[in-house]
Amino acid sequence: MQVVVPFAAGEPKTRLAETLTPAERREFALAMLDDVCATIRSTGREPRVLTTRRIDIDAPLAVDERPLTPAVNGVLADGDPTAIVMADLALATPTAFERLFSADGDVVLAPGRGGGTNALVSRHPQFRVDYHGTSYLDHREIAREVGASVTELDSHRLATDVDETADLAEVLLHSEGAARDWLLGAGFSLSVTGGRVSVTR
Repeated sequence: MQVVVPFAAGEPKTRLAETLTPAERREFALAMLDDVCATIRSTGREPRVLTTRRIDIDAPLAVDERPLTPAVNGVLADGDPTAIVMADLALATPTAFERLFSADGDVVLAPGRGGGTNALVSRHPQFRVDYHGTSYLDHREIAREVGASVTELDSHRLATDVDETADLAEVLLHSEGAARDWLLGAGFSLSVTGGRVSVTR
């Protein structure tokens, strides 16, 4: 099974614009990508990064300038069993990924908070993705339309993608990789206010 990690190299993590400069967002996004690739390798698999332009990373690259949905569907069109793993899953562990890769089902979905799809496995040649809106529900419907069985993977570590400032606390709390090191080096730390954990700089 091939494992593909899509990465938007041009202007990553725009929802962190109030917290990080454009250069910092690129550095942090690359740190998370490094973590995801290293964690996938820990399962004995070699990830391929599907990037919108060439980047400096120690992983095989496939450059596709199209938006996420058509780029991923271009990969799935080959018909080979494929895992698609988002590049901002900084909390992922080898155990979490192994559960994803080994789960039964024509289509395995790891939903994110808010209705997205943070990772999936497709073993059905006709399954395609649609990452707009509530993609988790869309992917269940697409699987039904092509007659594919669906398994949902309940995983806190795969459900937590890092998109907004509040998510940075999760990285400091639950990650031990390059993304956490980057945040600490940039001056971020945990802050507890009114019983809620957040980050301060």
